[in-house]
Amino acid sequence: MGATVISHEDALDGGPGPLGATYGKMMMWFFILSDALTFSGFLAAYGFSRFKFIETWPIADEVFNHFPFMHGVDAPMYYVALMTFILIFSSVTMVLAVDAGHHMKKTKVAFYMFLTIIGGFIFLGSQAWEWKNFIKGEFGAVETRGGSILQFVNASGERVALADFAKVLPEERVQHTRDKGVWFSGESALPSYSVAEVVEGFKANPNILVRTEFIKDKQKVVLTREESLKRLEDVVYVVEGANMYRNEYGSKLFANFFFFITGFHGFHVFSGVIINIIIFFNVLLGTYEKRKSYEMVEKVGLYWHFVDLVWVFVFTFFYLV
Repeated sequence: MGATVISHEDALDGGPGPLGATYGKMMMWFFILSDALTFSGFLAAYGFSRFKFIETWPIADEVFNHFPFMHGVDAPMYYVALMTFILIFSSVTMVLAVDAGHHMKKTKVAFYMFLTIIGGFIFLGSQAWEWKNFIKGEFGAVETRGGSILQFVNASGERVALADFAKVLPEERVQHTRDKGVWFSGESALPSYSVAEVVEGFKANPNILVRTEFIKDKQKVVLTREESLKRLEDVVYVVEGANMYRNEYGSKLFANFFFFITGFHGFHVFSGVIINIIIFFNVLLGTYEKRKSYEMVEKVGLYWHFVDLVWVFVFTFFYLV
């Protein structure tokens, strides 16, 4: 019987595998498939939750309407679209790096991988900036005993920040600690204003109305002045920004899914950037020139394309639909 001849390239990657691919590349495809099922489960859960609470789900154009260095400008989805473009462009540079590797062009591989890494860092920084704005909030709201979120608008229907009308009262405010809180639960920080200050400020400004979290005809329902005053009698908490427990934009489930899914995806992007950096330095050291194969660049490219594709679905589910 004749011995099977294995090339040096295949030997470094586990030998020849099925379908003409090396075992190393096959394992990357298995990983991508399993990770795709995980993300699919998360996005399906998000879809079911949104369908169930569709009447109170936050409107994405009102949540993600910030743009760096343009404070106060209503720019719905502009920056998120820019983030998406940058990530997709980094996928293009990765394709160019893989193609250069096929032609054994070390300098071009290093150049395009460097651009891919820069794109990854820009996306991560942009995502962190989006988180900061989402957590901090912009206008503030109040929460009723039943957990409903009430926002404030002027006669034209434009959002009004608590700072624009809340009346500062000479009262002592005490932060809840674990030893004095309900069920030994503390609060991270006191809101900028108390419930009484918000209510008194509302009463002193007759041109302000309450807007509920319920959506009708693609617009949140705005109450009359009399209805607004009645709803404020049931307010128990001032909400600023969003966290895992409260969300000034509406349903807290939206915040939970947003933090978890975008955070999980961000972890994948960060991992991809770290791996790209390692491969980048290996390229500079000539490791793959010595092996006469840039297949490692191709494998990390598969992972990077997967991360970009996942973001397209996340972008569609969270921001567009």
